[in-house]
Amino acid sequence: MAALLFGVTLLAYLPALHGGFLWDDDGHVTRAELRSLHGLERIWFEVGATQQYYPLLHSAFWLEHRLWGDAVTGYHLVNILLHALAALLVVTLVRRLALPGAWLAGFLFALHPVGVESVAWISEQKNTLSAVFYLGAALLYLGFDRDRRRRQYGAALGLFVLALLTKTVTATLPAALLVVFWWRRGRLEWRRDVRPLAPWLALGATAGLVSAWVERTFIGAHGADFALGGLDRGLLAGRVLWFYFAKLVWPADLVFIYPRWNVDAAAGWQYLFPLGALAVAAGLVWVARRRRGPLAGFLFFAGTLFPALGFVNVYPFVFSYVADHFQYLASLGILVPLAVGLTLAAARLPSVPRPLAVAGAGVLLAALGTLTWRQSRLYRDAPTLYRATLARNPACWMAHNNLGLVLSPLPGRLPEAIDHFEAAVRLNPGYAEAHLNLGEALARIPGRLDEAITEDETAVRLVPGLAEAHGTLGVALGQAPGRLPEAVTQFETAVRLSPESASLHDHLGVALLGLPQRQVEAQEQLETAERLNPDSAAIRDHLGMALIRTPGGLPEAMAQFEAAVRLDPGAADARANLGKLLLQVPGRLPEAIEQLEAAVRLNPGSADNHGALGSALLKVPERFAEAIAEFEAVVRIEPASLEGHYVLGVLLTGLPGRRAEARAHFEAALRIRPDFAPAREGIEQLRALGP
Repeated sequence: MAALLFGVTLLAYLPALHGGFLWDDDGHVTRAELRSLHGLERIWFEVGATQQYYPLLHSAFWLEHRLWGDAVTGYHLVNILLHALAALLVVTLVRRLALPGAWLAGFLFALHPVGVESVAWISEQKNTLSAVFYLGAALLYLGFDRDRRRRQYGAALGLFVLALLTKTVTATLPAALLVVFWWRRGRLEWRRDVRPLAPWLALGATAGLVSAWVERTFIGAHGADFALGGLDRGLLAGRVLWFYFAKLVWPADLVFIYPRWNVDAAAGWQYLFPLGALAVAAGLVWVARRRRGPLAGFLFFAGTLFPALGFVNVYPFVFSYVADHFQYLASLGILVPLAVGLTLAAARLPSVPRPLAVAGAGVLLAALGTLTWRQSRLYRDAPTLYRATLARNPACWMAHNNLGLVLSPLPGRLPEAIDHFEAAVRLNPGYAEAHLNLGEALARIPGRLDEAITEDETAVRLVPGLAEAHGTLGVALGQAPGRLPEAVTQFETAVRLSPESASLHDHLGVALLGLPQRQVEAQEQLETAERLNPDSAAIRDHLGMALIRTPGGLPEAMAQFEAAVRLDPGAADARANLGKLLLQVPGRLPEAIEQLEAAVRLNPGSADNHGALGSALLKVPERFAEAIAEFEAVVRIEPASLEGHYVLGVLLTGLPGRRAEARAHFEAALRIRPDFAPAREGIEQLRALGP
């Protein structure tokens, strides 16, 4: 049965097994600057180094990246296996509680489609991993409750701490255990039931407060989007409870981002949700005089959901007040009683043969598994997921923004990406990230740089403490004539806000290279960037450029270029810079030509690379014709290249039969720069040579 459970779970999630990275996966899969042992130390001891302070989760991602890097299949397979293991622990727990329907409960949890968001989305490994620790801790504590052995208590407490370090929604476990003990015994005793769990309750409360502080301070769970009064939050909580219950009972129209409700205390119908929840609770209290199980399930469901009911600010409330992954553990409060109830009903109905009951359970699980399989297909790639989200939630500005991010790098899709960014800005004018993305996209379109700068400035005004906004504005200003000093100022602000960002130090260093009086600072910034991210070929290439300008720095510059090429053999700029430097070293001309040829092959649209290769080929007499072809490529790519036209004029002057072309190139050089004397001298030389 365990093998079957794992098998059908894997089958149900097969469409997502090779699914790509989505939304904030890049904030969970270990970033480049955290992949070292120092990075692992930062994960544990530097709040803000990771998206959320869940150090055990990010340590798991750190280890997984060591094992398979950015290969998505490994992450998805781990998530699926953790989910199946959690389902198996559910079976074990239900059996430990001597309840019927244990296997049905496990299969319901494994195959219910509300779990897809937690299992098919790599970031939500926080759910699947913490669930294993949570359920394991519960199982061990139930053993302690029976035998009162300290070793079991210590092991259970250890697993509970691991769960908290993975996701703090697991802080609800001690309260859930108290509910279980009340259900089993009809009352709670301080010494037997409450006192052993007091440290757990304190740890859970502390972890919850730390998470709330991190959400507010580092993630941004504050401001107008969270300005709800006490009455509003009560109305929201009632509606959230009914929403999640409805999705468990009838899992239709599941959406990655649900529409964000408008909470309005003046709307009478919104009071029906909390009043209905209170009525149900009152009814279950009355029923509990004879059967405590239904009330225990409700308390587990509502209590485990408490952190997501709206009383505590969590950042996803910016997009929607509900999300399927919020009820991953809480769903057990409904699914387990449902499995128990169905099993008891089948046993008490003599007209229902056991084979028929088993077949009915199979049909139910097959239906749920099919829905899960269909839902997990939406997670195979980001465009599919965001288009499906927009189909059911057209006002989802986050999906518009993220779809634009996916489309913008694709050839020919930039206009469509801009449409989505503009839709995101239109739907939510205060969304700084969309303004930034729109600005970056507009900067790639000739003639729209001023609009791009305006969008970036809007983002900086909306969130002045966002390092990314200052960095993006700095990039745009750096492209505008005469605005490099302003770009440097923006990069300096960004680095001050995010001193551990290698890319921001890199941007600042490159910008400072453009200011002759600040070359020493440029090198310092690039050395910092290289220290933070030694595996970046681009940073090493930029550092090499800075070292070239330093007296005696050529050997070290060459070492940086060589390291860049080793790290990324496809780095055209690094190969070109290495080739140019090798030209200055006696006896290394063949290597220089090899590097420059590779640079041209990798980036055939670079006039500079063609020119450098042409200059190198001129040093090899038998390759003179190839050198001419390279300079012809220069003027073809860049018709306004003064140097390209002039060099071609000089080279062609010495070839009988091509002097007319030589004259044309000299004349082109003069059109570009009328006072360019060498071109006039070239024309005079051609006249002296005659036809």
